[in-house]
Formats: sequence, C-alpha cells, structure tokens
Amino acid sequence: MFEPFRNLRILTVFVHDAIVSLISIVLAVALRFETLDLAEIPVKDFQFVVLIVFSVQIMCFYFAGLYRGIWRFSSTHDLIRVMKGASFGVLLSIFGVFLFNRLETVPRSAFIINWFLLVVGLGGGRFVYRIWKDFNLKKDIRLDQNSVDVKNVLIVGSGSAGSQLAKDIFQNPGMGLKVVGFIDDNPLRLNRFLHDIKVMGTSKDITDLVKDLNVEKVFIAIPSASGAQIRNIVNSCEESNVEFKILPKLSHLLSDKVSLSILRNVKLEDLLGRDPVKLDQSFLTQMIEGEVVLVTGAGGSIGSEICRQLSLFKPKRIVMYELSEYFLYELENDFITSFPDIEIITIVGDVRNLERLDSVFEIYKPNLVLHAAAYKHVPMMEKNPIEAIRTNVMGTKYLGDIAIKHNVDKFVMISTDKAVNPTNIMGASKRVAEMICRRNHESSLGTKFITVRFGNVLGSNGSVIPFFQKHIEEGRDVPVTHPEIERYFMSIPEACQLVLQAASMGDGGEIYVLDMGEPVKIMDLAKEMIKLAGLELGKDINIKIVGLRPGEKLYEELFSQKEELLNTNHKKVRIANSRKLTDDFSTILAELVSLPVNSDFEKILNKVKTLVPEFELTEMEEENESLH
Repeated sequence: MFEPFRNLRILTVFVHDAIVSLISIVLAVALRFETLDLAEIPVKDFQFVVLIVFSVQIMCFYFAGLYRGIWRFSSTHDLIRVMKGASFGVLLSIFGVFLFNRLETVPRSAFIINWFLLVVGLGGGRFVYRIWKDFNLKKDIRLDQNSVDVKNVLIVGSGSAGSQLAKDIFQNPGMGLKVVGFIDDNPLRLNRFLHDIKVMGTSKDITDLVKDLNVEKVFIAIPSASGAQIRNIVNSCEESNVEFKILPKLSHLLSDKVSLSILRNVKLEDLLGRDPVKLDQSFLTQMIEGEVVLVTGAGGSIGSEICRQLSLFKPKRIVMYELSEYFLYELENDFITSFPDIEIITIVGDVRNLERLDSVFEIYKPNLVLHAAAYKHVPMMEKNPIEAIRTNVMGTKYLGDIAIKHNVDKFVMISTDKAVNPTNIMGASKRVAEMICRRNHESSLGTKFITVRFGNVLGSNGSVIPFFQKHIEEGRDVPVTHPEIERYFMSIPEACQLVLQAASMGDGGEIYVLDMGEPVKIMDLAKEMIKLAGLELGKDINIKIVGLRPGEKLYEELFSQKEELLNTNHKKVRIANSRKLTDDFSTILAELVSLPVNSDFEKILNKVKTLVPEFELTEMEEENESLH
C-alpha cells in the first residue's frame, strides 16, 4: 500500500499537497496569460497537461521526503525538503509535458511561476500550522502553570545550545519548568529576544536576576566555555543559593543534540576546562576508516574511550583486548547500545601471554594497535615491582614483537609523565617501555612505533578524583599527601582525541608529548570538590595532610631536560627527542624480563637503573626498602 495512506495525518498532508499542486499548476498558467477564465487559456490539451504535471509533482513530493517531517515541528529542514520536491517536480514535469506534446503552446515561464507557488503553498501551509499549534501550546502551558508548581529557569548562554535547551523546555510543559530569561556575556545580544524570551544580562547579573525573577534553577548552556568562565558562573549560583546544572562539552558527546536529559551537575573537569581539541579529521579518517584496530587495556578508562573515539571514524572492526572480564563485559554492552553498527571483537587476554597475542593477531590481522594496557598505580607497584616489570615492560615487548611479526602498520603506546626522571618503579617501567618502542622502530622494516606521553586524566579508574569523591560522600576527611603537590590534568575524551591525532601524525620513533596546560594543586582540587558538593570546608568536612607516599614526587614533568622538545603542526602535540639507546639495551632488557617472579627488589632495581640511569628512588622509599 502507498505509504502516505497508512496514517490519517499523513493522508491529510498528502491531500493538502495535492490540492496545492493542482491549484499552483492552473494558477501559474492563468497568471502567465493574465486571465482566470480557463476557457480562454490557449494551451493545447490543457486538461492533460495539468494531469501530467500534477501526477509527476505528487510523486516527486513523496520521494523528496515531504511526508517524513512532522508539521508541528516544521523547520528549515522541512523547507529544504519542500524546495527539493518543488524543484524536482517542476523539472520532471517539464520533461513529461515535452514527451506529451513537445511543450507546444505551453509557456516556459509558467513553470517558473509554478515553482514559486509550490514553495509558498507547501511551505506556508506547514509553517502556518506550526504557528497555530505553538499558539495553542502556549495557551495550554499558561493553563498548566496555573495548576502546577512551575519553577522559573534562567539559561546561561543564548547560542545554539541555549536555544535548543529552551525549545526542549517549551515543548515539555509537563516538566514544570518556565524559562524566564537568558544570560549572555556577548554585549550584542543584550535585550534581544530568543523564542520570545529576553536576554536579561551578563553572568555578573546572575545573583540579582535570580532574586528579582524568583529563579529556582540555572542551566549553564555554553559547551565552549572556559574553566574560568564556568567557575565565575558557578560562584554566582552558589552565592545565590540556587540549583544549577550544566550541559557537557559537545566534544565529550557522541552527537550534537541538546536536551534536558543531558543536563548534569557541574563536575571538576568543567572548572578545569580547556580549549576544545581541534582534530585533523582527514588524517584520522585516512588512518582508521575501513581498518582493523586492536586496543589493549580496552576496558580501562583510556582504552574504552579510545574505542569510542575510534568508532566515529568508521573502522572495519575494533578488537578489544582486556584482562578484566567485567570491564570488557561493560564495554561490550555499551557498544551494543551506543554503536550498533560497529563490529567489535571482545578478547579476554593478557599482554604477557605471547601465544594468546600471536593467535589473536593471526586471526584478526589488525592494521593499527593502540597499547593502553598497563599497571599505573604508583604505591601499588612499589609493593609489587615484578608485576610492573612483567606487564609494563614484558607486555610491551611481547606485543611489539607480535606486531612486527604480523606486519602491523602502526603501533601506538600510551605512556605517562611519570616516565620522566622516574622516582618509582611504575614510572621507570613505562620509561623502559618507551625505549622498547624506539628500539622496535629502529629494527623494524615496516611497523611504525609511536609513543604518546601525558599526565593524569580526570575521573580515570584509580585516580584521585573518585578517591576524593568517596571520602566526601561518606563525610570523612579528604586525604591530601602534601599541601604543595601538583599534577597535570586533562579530560579522558581530550586525552584520547590527542592520542589518535598524534598517532595519525607519527612516522615512527617519536615520543609525542600532549599539552597538559598548567599543573593543578591537589589541595585546590580537593577544595573545589568539597565546594561542588555543597559543603563548607572546616565546618562540614576537613582536609587531612597524610604525607607523600613511596615513589611519589611533588611535581611531575612532561619531558626531561635532556630531551629536545620539538613543535608539530598541532599546537597541543609536541615531540620529545630523547637520547639514543645504548648498544647493550636489548641484552639487558632480555635479562630484566626473564627475572623470576620471586626476584627481590634490589635485583629488579639494578637492572632497571642500568636501562634508565635517571631513575632515582625517593628518600622515603630507600628507607622502606632498607628494612626488607
């Protein structure tokens, strides 16, 4: 059955369009001959001409998608469909009439008039209907507001995001919300109207407007705002004692659709906001589209986000290699829901299992390997140094050897700022892994080995953010190791985007260093988190100084003074040109990875120090080790 007749509303639209088409044809010819008396129109077989044009145009309307939209929400997309349908309808009707009578006695200008009449008639009907429905909806909302407890809302940001958010609130009166004004720091927008709602002032006016307009909720809809801007807005909201929520940055979302459902509480990453990452899409598409990509540590914070970012560039297949069955299960369920069109292969496996790796590469033949599997927790690895060596060093070596054996195009290893002048076994093991990638690139004829080094990411598994959050939720003192300790931070999506960008740029052998911005004091971070939780420091909760842990530094570094730092064509990605490897590197490496699992710390330490001369234990750690 012809689709328009399956639904009464669509049938009504179809009848409307048919009437508009018929009237437009006749009226166009009548206007051309300046008479409304059809008997006086000198067109041969006029009735058949009208029938041909009418039939052709109705079919064109259908195929142009005029019956996919909803009149209630008519927009520019519907107008484009109308113009497309009218254009194809007129062009094909000209061709149809030409086949019928070679356009004999039919004026060509009548078709131009016909096109204008179609656009006005088809588009006008839709937008008049929308205006009528909006008017009725406003009446209904006013009635609802008299019977329901409606909360006044102030939206910060009158751009695209703020507009979409206001529209979503307007179309959902059952939410019990009413937008009473916009806030925008752009002086050109002050006192202007958006959806009949006035831009009332700038962010400096939030406190006064909340009081004057009896505002109960503030929605921050500026996805491109800097951390400083968000902090100022949040401070104003907190001073006003008003509830506030924020839209995530669009770069953190998988679509650009804005709605009430994605509003969330302000997070620390919003206050530490950085400029959005600008990616070179062409390089990334060339590297990823249609390729098989293998990600180790796929279930972790970085690995899982890398898998999500990869999916945006249409890989042929993503092979997810992960030791944790639970993390892999969670990631698989996420992809089934969010990326149903992306083929994924979930592999429970250990990067220290050479036979398992060889089998996976043999079966799936990846072109690109992103190596995110690693042990990263400094104090834990100080207690279990052989595991840091076996996973971070031996695992990288095994994976690299297999990648070379199976002719992988690119191998990208994710490193850490703790690999620079390391003071702990975890950082030293990652520095050795960096050196393995350099050795592999120099000895491999085909596979390009690239290292990407960056600092902490906000909210990663085992990071300080969820650790602090748990203490705050439980009302316990927040433990900070030292009042002056600083760390670099970036969001997980930003880090993963830059990892992929660096991978697309690399020719092999480089250590790419991501721009982490300015370091953040952990003490300030703890204070911000307490503030965001609505608590008062010293009254509701306290911060407790617990002292530096074994292997921990006050300040992290992204590159060593012995490394030459080079710029790239991306402002957030640089290259650390490190020293050449010694001739005996491979020999000592083989001795290190062959150490038995029951090796004492001193034996491990000596081997690592030989490979990484800059590795120096902290005084605290040396004292602890002397007790064993």
